[in-house]
Amino acid sequence: MPREEYQVPTGAGAASGARGATHDTHASAAGGGRSAMTYLCGDCGGSVTLSKDALVACPHCAGRVLYKERTKRMVQFEAR
Repeated sequence: MPREEYQVPTGAGAASGARGATHDTHASAAGGGRSAMTYLCGDCGGSVTLSKDALVACPHCAGRVLYKERTKRMVQFEAR
């Protein structure tokens, strides 16, 4: 991910909820009451969107090995 696409988080998100909250505030504000995650199929490489109670299987090839996509946030570690 290029550095120009990264946006520094602001303090406004801390005021909207508790720290460490696991719910997605953007999805609930947009009207999508159910949060959905996007996965990659291990067999065909297709993109699969699953909700919380969905069957874990690729709709394209019926593969049952799904990988979670990488985060789009910039991750930096401090080496000592």
